[in-house]
Parts: sequence; C-alpha cells; structure tokens
Amino acid sequence: MESGPSGGSRPAEPGPRLRGLRGADAAASASSLSRFGAEAGCRAPAVAAVLPAGGSGERMGVPTPKQFCPILERPLISYTLQALERVSWIKDIIVAVTGENMETMKGIIQRYQHKRISLVEAGVTRHRSIFNGLKALAEDQPNCRLSKPEVVIIHDAVRPFVEEDVLLNVVTAAQEHGASGAIRPLVSTVISPSVDSCLDHSLERARYRASEMPQAFLFDVIYEAYQQCSDYDLEFGTECLHLALKYSHIKAKLVEGSPDLWKVTYKRDLYAAESIIKERISQQVCVVMDTKEDEEHVGRCLEEMLKTELNHIKVTSGQDLQQIIVEQCYNFVCMNVMTSDFEETQRLLNMLEESNLSILYPVVVISVHFLDYESVPFGQKMEKVMQIREFAKEAKKEIFYYLAFSYISHSYAVLISHATLLGPHCLHTPRMESTSATAWRNRSYEKV
Repeated sequence: MESGPSGGSRPAEPGPRLRGLRGADAAASASSLSRFGAEAGCRAPAVAAVLPAGGSGERMGVPTPKQFCPILERPLISYTLQALERVSWIKDIIVAVTGENMETMKGIIQRYQHKRISLVEAGVTRHRSIFNGLKALAEDQPNCRLSKPEVVIIHDAVRPFVEEDVLLNVVTAAQEHGASGAIRPLVSTVISPSVDSCLDHSLERARYRASEMPQAFLFDVIYEAYQQCSDYDLEFGTECLHLALKYSHIKAKLVEGSPDLWKVTYKRDLYAAESIIKERISQQVCVVMDTKEDEEHVGRCLEEMLKTELNHIKVTSGQDLQQIIVEQCYNFVCMNVMTSDFEETQRLLNMLEESNLSILYPVVVISVHFLDYESVPFGQKMEKVMQIREFAKEAKKEIFYYLAFSYISHSYAVLISHATLLGPHCLHTPRMESTSATAWRNRSYEKV
C-alpha cells in the first residue's frame, strides 16, 4: 500500500460544491456526521472510503481506461476524489489501481493536490480490487498511518457527482443496519430471454430498483463477507450488498439516491459529464469594477442583465476580491472604466494565480475597456487596441490563454482584451449577444 504524494499550496477547498454549499454553510456541513452522532446519543463513527479503479474501460471503446479519460483536460477520477475529499468526516480514501497505472495515479494526486489518498494494487476483478482496499484498512500496522474504520464507503471511481447528503445517508443507515446502498428507479423494463433468444418473462418495473453507488457497511460486516467469499463470487460477482447478505446475513437498508449518481460508462457519458461540470461552474459571475460609487456605472447595468440569465451573481469592488476567490467563483468580468490602464485586471490576475484556483477548474476572465469612440482620434484608438493585445500576450507568457475582441455600442468602443482560462484549458469565445457564462464556455474557441 502506498500513500499518494503530497502537493504544494492549493485552493482552500478541493473545488466548488457543484450542487453544495459555500462559505459558512460549507463549514457547518462539515460537521454533519458529528451532529448525527450527538443526536443519536453516540460518537460519530470513523469513516473511510474504498474506490476500485482498476477497470480497463472496455465498454468505453477508447485505449485509455475510463477513470483516466480527461474532462476539461482533467482526469475523471480526479473529480470523484474531489467529491469525497470535500467531505471532512471521511478520514481515508483508498484507491485500487493496476500496477501499470500506479505512477499515473500518483501523478494525478500530485498534479491536482489531492489529500488523504492511499493507493493499493487492484485485483483482476472489481471484487478483488475492493477486497485489496479493505485489507489495507484492516492491517492496522504500526508503521501504517491507516487505522480500521467503523464504517467503510464503497464507491465507483467513475461516478464523479456524488454529494455529501447521499454519503451521509448511506453511512448513517449502515451504522444502524450494518449495510446500506443507494438505489434509483429503473429506467427500462428488465426482461429475461429464453435460450433461443425469445422473451421468457419480464419483471414488473415498479417493484424493482437499480442498485447504485455509494454503498456503506460496518467494516467488520463487509470485511468478513469478503474473507468468506467464494472464488466464483470474487471472479463474477458485482454486488457488494449481496455479499453482505449471503455471507454476513445482513439485509442492507436501501436509500433513495439522487439522479446525479449515474456512472460514466460510454464515450457519450464523458460529453454529458463535461456539460454538467460546465453548467455548474458557470452559475456565478463576479463583476469587478474600478469604482463602486456611481450607481449608473455600466457594471451595474451588466449585473442586472446577468441576473436575468444566471442563478447567482456577485458584484464586488477590488478590495472584496479575496473573499470572492475564497468562495471559489470561476467567472470574472473586470470593468475598466475610470482608467484606460490595466491595474484592476492585473491585480485580479495576480490574485487568481496566487490562489491556485485554476488547478481544478477553468477560470474565465473577461477584461473590458472603454474608449470614447467619437472624441478619441483613430490613431489613439488603434494604439489602445495594440496595448490591450500586448497585455494579453504578456499574460499568455505566464499561464494564460487569451482572446482579443472589439464591440462598438453607441459612443463607446468596448474592447474585450482577453477572455482568459487559467491553466491548460481551452478558451471558449464569449457570445456578445448572450451574457450567459455557460455560453462563454460552450462556444468554439480561437487562440489569438
């Protein structure tokens, strides 16, 4: 068993809560399991998680195992690790990967600065990989930092959208019943064919449910089940709840899961996952202005326009930027009205670079500059355009991609100097006719 490499500085949290809480609410959420323990009159259980990640991705139809396929140039498994990491009461996360992918996994942990991760070698089947993860938790060796948990979560490395409330529900149910698992209604009717490929019988869909992940178990229940497991079950079995029933005689409590628990299985699922991530990180835009006194400021008008299209808009002056970055907004419009220089934009870019915010998700920055189109001579206008382009080029020398764009409205020429993605991500050209942050990210892109 190997511990993942430690990283350097990183964002305060491992990324945005894609359907979760921010700020003080997030801090309160971190103690949810402790509160449950207090309400139940007992201490909160020690919880660990095991992720089997040794699959080859045969159904994906690509040479790269699906857990390592990129979404926004970041491996899928990194999103799943992030979802578990942000739950503070999960103390250890064990990832089972094949020997040939061990170095790849270590690189992912270091690149995206994941924490609390330990690696074990995967088995040749899913159940054998899970068993190896459980063994690492059961060993409890003096020179090992892992200790046996009371409850263990088993989750899939390719289900990146699991939320804390679902994890809490299965853990608390497992603490009470010994085992629990998330379920969802069946989408299609299940039928059984005969040996000659004719219909034998069908199941009444309303009576059955699809077994999903995550699942949770009292550690002793599931570990003893795996210890007694037959070779046939280890080779061909797929359902952990069944093993707890068959070998430990524990009937799992079934917990209704959310629609986001689906598993990335086919190539088209990668595109769906990317679309979901883009949509969720585009729900907040920070409009940064170089003045906050003039209520007629064009930034205020932009704010009102954006509010009609997006769920949550924050408008802030420069001195509030640090708090906005801590809360992990990923979209910024920097309005430079009082000055034609780039001080406000440069300050924003410096703060974003120092925050490492772009390690986990693309950050979009649009810098807007205004010129009096009627009073400024043509030569001066062109000089200003060139200054903006040069500024964007200098930014690109560091870690930025950029876009130069001009837009004329009434007596002003609006010069959007660059729409910036921090980190190695693609730049999506903004649509001037639509101010939706999602539209900015979803347009085809052009590097200037």
